[in-house]
Amino acid sequence: MTNSTIINSTIHIFLALIMPPLLLGVIGKTKAAFAGRVGAPFLQPYYDILRLLHKGTVFSTTTSWVFRAGPIVALATTAVASLLIPFGAHPSPISFDGDMILYAYLFALGRFFTMAAALDTGSSFEGMGSAREATYSCLAEPTLFFALITLSRLSGSYSLTGMLSNVSSGAWLYAGASLLLLIGGMFIVLLVENCRIPFDDPNTHLELTMIHEVMVLDHSGPAFAIIQYAASLKLFVLGAFFVQLALPFATGSPFPDWGIFIVSMLLLAVIIGVVESVMARLRLVRVPQLLVAATILAAFSTLLVIR
Repeated sequence: MTNSTIINSTIHIFLALIMPPLLLGVIGKTKAAFAGRVGAPFLQPYYDILRLLHKGTVFSTTTSWVFRAGPIVALATTAVASLLIPFGAHPSPISFDGDMILYAYLFALGRFFTMAAALDTGSSFEGMGSAREATYSCLAEPTLFFALITLSRLSGSYSLTGMLSNVSSGAWLYAGASLLLLIGGMFIVLLVENCRIPFDDPNTHLELTMIHEVMVLDHSGPAFAIIQYAASLKLFVLGAFFVQLALPFATGSPFPDWGIFIVSMLLLAVIIGVVESVMARLRLVRVPQLLVAATILAAFSTLLVIR
């Protein structure tokens, strides 16, 4: 292993550990600016996580080990997924043929334990949120796999590093239409997987309309801090996938490329904040229609690259 590989892997892990909550801060600040408010500081998510870590944890007597394992498994699976996805023009620390399948189902495993932990409480509200989460994920998963098939076809690789590294500005010259459809579908998946508007409002406190937040109502203290950090890390990891599709810029120099990646991620957070500021939450009956539309976009993207 060369020195440059060690340095790039170290920066990769450092960004995955430190940067995710900053995206939530940028989104919140963007929404505050649209509302004409100053808003919370950019670092507010860090303060919230630290505050929760210093609190005590309350466990219901009706829960089992599943409830305690939910936050830990969600964080662990997302952390492993962050090691499989390349950040910008740099290869991922872990890469092998077929890692794209592991990448997709790591999120599925984390989601399963989150839903199981919610059901373990015996709360009807949390069960309702779990049902919605399961439904939306089933509708979003085909879009992700169509995207992986398209990228695998374009690159000739079955590894995420090989697939995304071949998405450069030159790829837009011969597969621009396919990539454009893919970007539309993956942006919808990015929003629904992270329970953002128009699919869910992370700031609401009405159980009847929540998805992710209603599933974690009974968690508190350090367990809730883990959930909050895991959610921000998931946004960061899926955002890195989307950024490599939409903004495949590279200079060929390691450190400028890291700077481009960081700026691109912050720009993505601003875009999400803008979307949440100009749109309202969709009615529940409209959500499946939008997710099916995302699948259709990704499917047409795959058809365009099949020869």
